Amino acid sequence: MSKTITELLVGVLQQIGATKRSGKDRTSMETATSARMGVGSWVVLIVLVLLLIATGVVVYFSWILANSADVPTSGYATMAFGVIVSLAVGFGLMALLFYSSRKGYDEPPVLIGPEDDSAESKNAPETK
Repeated sequence: MSKTITELLVGVLQQIGATKRSGKDRTSMETATSARMGVGSWVVLIVLVLLLIATGVVVYFSWILANSADVPTSGYATMAFGVIVSLAVGFGLMALLFYSSRKGYDEPPVLIGPEDDSAESKNAPETK
């Protein structure tokens, strides 16, 4: 691997539009990246990368330790059923999201004030 992790992260951030390329040299890219990302962003990024590494380690050791375990056919059927149900829930929620967005249910609330009631209130008899 000729690229370092920093160069890969800068490339990913540039692709998603989080940073702007200001030139061909590396220092200008690092300046643009550090100008856009504060300390909190770097902390979140480091924590997420560490969680990704920890997940990879757990998956690796789980794969090694469960090498001789056989999964019965019912296990594969249950796993396939779970995947299908999860996809159905995801597709359904996305469909509801698009439906509500198209129908205007996602618009912010607007206070509708009463029509000009001042004329009506002057003519109304007072009750005691």
